[in-house]
Amino acid sequence: MRHGRTVTEIRVTAVPDGGGARIVWEDNGVGVPAEHKERIFERGFGSHTGGLGLFLVKEVLSITGIAIRETGEPGRGGARFEMAVPEEHVRYR
Repeated sequence: MRHGRTVTEIRVTAVPDGGGARIVWEDNGVGVPAEHKERIFERGFGSHTGGLGLFLVKEVLSITGIAIRETGEPGRGGARFEMAVPEEHVRYR
């Protein structure tokens, strides 16, 4: 919410994707500027967490083979993060 500035809604969904799953986290805030999309997961980039926030998120997820990327459209609909979960780490009940 700090980075989205105008966030009033957060939505999290999970859907089957091939043999694995795709988890989508999205908000209705200001989004991620196009020039930052590739850098937001770099160590030292960003504010309020010493540049470690999304870097650590990506590192921790990668330990279990989960990939994360930002797929939102700047200026249209806020931030959107997709996490690809491999088949061996998915369990449906």
